[in-house]
Amino acid sequence: MAKKAAPKNQKSIEESLWETANKLRGKVESSEYKHVVLGLIFLKFASDKFDKRKEELIEEGKEKYLEMKEFYNMKNVFFLPPEARWGYIMENAKQEDLALKIDSALHIVERNNPSLKGALPDNYFSRLNMDSEKLAALLDTINNIDTLLDEKEDVIGRIYEYFLGKFASAEGKGGGEFYTPKSIVNLIAEMLEPYKGKIYDPCCGSGGMFVQSIKFVENHNGNKKDISVYGQEYTATTYKLAKMNLAIRGISANLGDVPADTFFKDQHPDLKADYIMANPPFNQSAWRDKNELTDDARWKGYEVPPVGNANYAWIMHMLSKLSENGTAGFVLANGSMSSNTSGEGELRKSMIENDLVDCMIALPGQLFYTTQIPVCLWFMTKNKKEDKERGYRNRKGETLFIDAREMGTMIDRVHKELTDEDIDKITQTYHAWRGEEKDGEYEDVAGFCKAADLEEIKKNDYVLTPGRYVGMAEVEDDGIPFEEKMENLSKQLYSQMEEGEKLDEAIRKNLKMLGYGE
Repeated sequence: MAKKAAPKNQKSIEESLWETANKLRGKVESSEYKHVVLGLIFLKFASDKFDKRKEELIEEGKEKYLEMKEFYNMKNVFFLPPEARWGYIMENAKQEDLALKIDSALHIVERNNPSLKGALPDNYFSRLNMDSEKLAALLDTINNIDTLLDEKEDVIGRIYEYFLGKFASAEGKGGGEFYTPKSIVNLIAEMLEPYKGKIYDPCCGSGGMFVQSIKFVENHNGNKKDISVYGQEYTATTYKLAKMNLAIRGISANLGDVPADTFFKDQHPDLKADYIMANPPFNQSAWRDKNELTDDARWKGYEVPPVGNANYAWIMHMLSKLSENGTAGFVLANGSMSSNTSGEGELRKSMIENDLVDCMIALPGQLFYTTQIPVCLWFMTKNKKEDKERGYRNRKGETLFIDAREMGTMIDRVHKELTDEDIDKITQTYHAWRGEEKDGEYEDVAGFCKAADLEEIKKNDYVLTPGRYVGMAEVEDDGIPFEEKMENLSKQLYSQMEEGEKLDEAIRKNLKMLGYGE
């Protein structure tokens, strides 16, 4: 997301807000206060949009409709009764019952807007018994945010992304339990190009995949009304985050009636998606008991996925949801590309022989918060035939391998992210290989990409690790003959050895002067 840098020595909106929110520590765990902070940001944003719409109605001479819900909903604006508006909360910021007033406001907003059912924090502020002065300070900081300052810059979305990333880091969520790093989400969206159709994420976390999909459509002058969003999330608090994250951006989505386990309570049983984007929990163990789901229709034609690791259960679930011309892109731990444990090798072999694997990408390390598990991207499709409408060539029997492990830029001491240039290089390679003329002619590049056929994959024991196929990058010849290069290197080495002897002698003399010599 484009973002203007704060002037030197001036904190960004996000940094100031995070600093203020951190003052809640002690009384409130970070796992809890994200709902406090994001709930307040939601209320401020909803109020700003409500006030803007109210001004529009006044300018249009429609003062008598100012308190009619329909005149707000028609513009995709949540209607807020007086006691649920931000102005009312700020007027009462010094009152002892401030927490109760905030809880009441959020409850009223949810009650008056059915699309928010189950989304907003429920009685958080009263239950957590927060210090009223610290809570008021947080309100003051949020009050200074003009959420509508620049709609293209998406200030509120920026804050959400910043906070979700911060919370992921602070809580040590392995594998990005509720937050997938933005650069990975962006890469998947750019690879899939979800212009129109149904998008599905079976483990949607805070909804980042959906947000980036809509951004992709808007950035490419598409119409977000051409996209339908479906998802599911197991954790109740994360389910609320997703609903808030989507509602705050005006994205309509079907996330199921309740938070639920995707394997045991599939809330979209008849869905056939055009695009699937996901970041399932890495190497999820004990996801079912030995005798559960053994006859599930999602495994039809394959072995039952093993009990000890859900990686292939997620793959097979997504394949069962994929339309005949759809494409799925998802994150998995690197072990999924080569493991033979508990029949995983046979499952992978079956998928490869059924020509379902379109592209495999090895990613660099340090992309995720607090986990160093190396990860990869799988892209799968049921149809590799020529598609003239979308500009795809016939790719039957082929799989593209991309090794992107050397890509990425460090953004702090321990985290890395893919740059826009990295994402462009990877996506253009994939699109060119698919046959899209706008991305030029595809060719194998040693050390980076290789198109392999089924026979080559078979020779590699059905292992899908890109490094096995792309080979080593070519070393550019500097034109200097070997004999000349060796002579120059030898002279340099001898010179350094002589210099080392001189330094050794100087050190001995100094030690002797100090009384430590021989």
